[in-house]
Amino acid sequence: MVQEALTNVLKHAGRAASVDVEVGRATETAPGGRRDVLRTRVSDDGRGAAATDDGTGYGLTGMQERVQLAGGRLRAAPRPGGGFEVLATLPLGGGRR
Repeated sequence: MVQEALTNVLKHAGRAASVDVEVGRATETAPGGRRDVLRTRVSDDGRGAAATDDGTGYGLTGMQERVQLAGGRLRAAPRPGGGFEVLATLPLGGGRR
């Protein structure tokens, strides 16, 4: 997910964009209890909603499919004020506690 999001930054954000990558473990409340998750966030300050799709890849679609197969969630959207953000939350371990 992080690699694909960084590739998208290179393709769409513009040369002057900067990018932040965050990876961390968290505990969240979910139906049926609490669970440990891995959260990854890739955000840039590039063109955001103004970026055009070059039609050559499956970046966001592929990320969405892979995250869903792992039982996680993906949110990818322009950031308020400019730029773009991809946030993935993936379950860790053997289940709920």
